[in-house]
Amino acid sequence: MILSGKEILRRLGDEIIIEPFDEKQLNPNSYNLRLHDELLVYEEDVLDMKRPNATRRIRIPEEGLVLQPNRLYLGRTVEYTKTEGFAPMLEGRSSTGRLGLFVHITAGFGDVGFAGFWTLEIFCIQPVRIYPGAQVCQIYYHTLQGDYEPYHSGKYQNNTGIQPSLMYRDFELK
Repeated sequence: MILSGKEILRRLGDEIIIEPFDEKQLNPNSYNLRLHDELLVYEEDVLDMKRPNATRRIRIPEEGLVLQPNRLYLGRTVEYTKTEGFAPMLEGRSSTGRLGLFVHITAGFGDVGFAGFWTLEIFCIQPVRIYPGAQVCQIYYHTLQGDYEPYHSGKYQNNTGIQPSLMYRDFELK
């Protein structure tokens, strides 16, 4: 089951943390999250799973920034979220998708217990101007059935900013 907006509001501050929270961003069964004012882009043409890849920061000015097709941009949400007892999910808003702007490529599924900012994998199919603070995606919450161990020690837990891929750490464990 997916929590309703009223249920998200009811559980806010206990099992669900969204900071900052603005009730105007609450929907019937989700909550809109906003785009922070910076992006990361990879500096290399070929990315390697087995090692860290160099990135550089881009600031999104108030007048906006035009994203180019066939380029991956990593962004993050303004909002910090924490979830206990629910599986958080992230989706682009339909208004964002109708501009040909994708805000997550594969990482829309969160683990119960995740705490941090959501890193957005941003890609566009034609040039599009983006703005800091734009409500580009929405978080919603699934109930869980059965026993579980919360996500507390993963690579991306308690992050403080945009997270490039840390997949190379998976190879270090072998």
